[in-house]
Amino acid sequence: MDKMGASRPLPNAPKDSLSAAIEAISVSTELVEDELKPYLDTVLNVAIERKKGISEQVVESGILPVLAQILRRKSTLTTHTARLVAELARDAPVREQCFETGIVSALVTLLLSQDQDLLLHVSQAIARICYDSNLQQERFLRLGAVPRLVSVLLQYGENEALLSSCLLALCNLADMGEEDGTMLSWEEGAYFGEGERVFRGTSRYSFGFSSAVTVVRLKQWTNGQYSVAVEVLQRCSTMLWGAKNGHQTGHRLPNFAHLGSCPKLYKVIKCSVKNIPRNRNLRAAVLHTLL
Repeated sequence: MDKMGASRPLPNAPKDSLSAAIEAISVSTELVEDELKPYLDTVLNVAIERKKGISEQVVESGILPVLAQILRRKSTLTTHTARLVAELARDAPVREQCFETGIVSALVTLLLSQDQDLLLHVSQAIARICYDSNLQQERFLRLGAVPRLVSVLLQYGENEALLSSCLLALCNLADMGEEDGTMLSWEEGAYFGEGERVFRGTSRYSFGFSSAVTVVRLKQWTNGQYSVAVEVLQRCSTMLWGAKNGHQTGHRLPNFAHLGSCPKLYKVIKCSVKNIPRNRNLRAAVLHTLL
């Protein structure tokens, strides 16, 4: 065997499975669906593992427009691709590119689907993309994401996972949600009036003497119009407050379920949720939309 000379170029290193999969997806127009699915699986598995650097690699590779195109095709790969987008959207570099690459508009269109598995991944992707980003929130609002999310919520309310995902997306569109809603447990509250539905989200695990309660109110008006109100309230332990007042006054407070002494703050919007203070004990936004 000849020895490699000093000036001879080194052979190309074999590509890892992720790089090979990304390259295959980037030329997906040359592949049939059965050939493309294994490559989507490879990227999905790496995204689920949250390996360092995958989001930057995905953005630099230019496959996001390809994923948007697959979503618009509404093929057998649509649900699979929506799940991949939802996983990739956990990372900021991907979220920032979702509008320019066409993913945002494709997701809003898919909210008209009747496939509940697809709707679950689409609503998860929307919730993550618009998390803590006024710009992305405004883009989704302009494209009509809110009425479609409300429609899905009302139509498939018996699907607990889909219900939770839609509620989280509405909260994030109001800039009052969480990046990952798995810590919230949702339940529907009592009816306060005709055409009104109330959902409360509480943390599955409470630590310390206070916790937050997220309240989403849907109110039906005339001609199919709905208002969506999102509130986040801080709930304090009655044991803490009772001990404090007992020390000051010599007796304990009654066992109140909620302590809400601060004034309510509402932000009424039609297509924007900007300028909502984030440092109050109670925050609320009202989104008026037409279904």
